[in-house]
Amino acid sequence: MKQLVSTDWLEKNIDKVKIFDASWHLPNSNRKAEEEYKLNHINRSIFFDIDKYSNQNSSLPHMLPNKNEWENIVSCLGIKNSDHIIVYDDSDVFSACRVWYTFIYFGHDPNLISVLDGGLKKWIKEKKSTSKDILKIVKSEYKAVEDTSLVINKDQVNQNIKNKKFQLIDARGEKRFLGLQPEPREGLRSGHVEGSINLPFQLLINKDRTFKKVDELKRIFEEKKINIKQDKAFLCGSGVTATVLGLANSLITDTNPKIYDGSWAEYGLKK
Repeated sequence: MKQLVSTDWLEKNIDKVKIFDASWHLPNSNRKAEEEYKLNHINRSIFFDIDKYSNQNSSLPHMLPNKNEWENIVSCLGIKNSDHIIVYDDSDVFSACRVWYTFIYFGHDPNLISVLDGGLKKWIKEKKSTSKDILKIVKSEYKAVEDTSLVINKDQVNQNIKNKKFQLIDARGEKRFLGLQPEPREGLRSGHVEGSINLPFQLLINKDRTFKKVDELKRIFEEKKINIKQDKAFLCGSGVTATVLGLANSLITDTNPKIYDGSWAEYGLKK
């Protein structure tokens, strides 16, 4: 699997790949991802709207769409099954990982979907070229195959409290996990799923926004009493930063991640 590509790799191969700007910001951030994209983005990149390209019939934020919806979304973005897609973001929550996971969930070859290590900030810092031009898209005929084993639901989370079939790992910050800080979304109680392990996603990232090396990631997992060989599933506030843990786990184990898509946005709803 080619989960990550470097900024230098992308610069050399920019004409051979499709590129998404998948920046997404927390509701309380006062940032507008698409407006920022229009002002400046990596050449030939297409804006990927995580909220818009999701299940529009769910009361929960940016849940996975169904197969037909996904085929239509990706076809309208001009993507073919054979394309190598590079996803980047300029987001505090590393939202490119969510798009990486979604493509894998819908059967895109894991060797043909990669996250730009370091994202837009590293790209700009290295003075690599950016643009305001919007790419003209030619519609394609994309075909998806769902891998439903890569998503878990609330019932499975509750059953797992008793039967402990997998380790459930929460990417939120420690204060939110411990219920010492309110959730950024209204209507949610504070706290965490019983028996889950807290691994704040920021611990896996270097200062330059690149992922830590595999040996270091393994050490962090082990320190948190996460068994690399055991089955795992990841959650967070709304299914975005859970995929940061999922990508790190796939760097360590070379397996595709399981995500609790509803995450705390569903589990933490006040009764």
